[in-house]
Amino acid sequence: MIKYQRWLKFIINSQLSIINWKGPGALIMNTFWLKLAAIVVVVVGVIILISVLSPSESQPQSEPDKPKTVYDMWEQDDKRLRAEPTAPLPPETNQQPSTEQPAEQKKQEEPPQPKFSELLPEQQAEAERLFEWAITQRKMGRLPGMTGTGFGQMVDACRQIIQKFPGSEFDYKARRMLADIPPRFRKRYEITDEEIDLSGFFK
Repeated sequence: MIKYQRWLKFIINSQLSIINWKGPGALIMNTFWLKLAAIVVVVVGVIILISVLSPSESQPQSEPDKPKTVYDMWEQDDKRLRAEPTAPLPPETNQQPSTEQPAEQKKQEEPPQPKFSELLPEQQAEAERLFEWAITQRKMGRLPGMTGTGFGQMVDACRQIIQKFPGSEFDYKARRMLADIPPRFRKRYEITDEEIDLSGFFK
């Protein structure tokens, strides 16, 4: 930018000296230099304009964190509360662990997996219906002004599952859902430690 300003200053000073020059053909020369100076000024102005308006190297800007909407919370609830138990452990072998790395092998051992009792087809259908109703009411409880109604219906559905289908996978998910609600609602609906206890599925 400073270089362009110096060029403009030089052209203007030259033009002023030409205009003040007196002698034969001064008018013709002045007209010629005026046109030339005007062209140079226009070209320099265009260059300056392009250099000013041309976008500089844009640095990547981190996107602002999007506000957490109720739909985001619903999606997280679905992923967490519908999560299936992991695959059972492979059968144990009589092979003794290596004496070189016994600690590392112990760390790699997977935790015990829950065991569930099988349900009859009609029981499975009823358990699924109650579970889906509990999920829906959990979502309703996320809405402003609906916490009392939504969580209350969810707790009732979970308790029906626990009572009707003990030891089943839906019993496990119902207890997990009860343990997942905020502590103040757990206290309001008098959810006991026995109702959220999952240790019986790992025996």
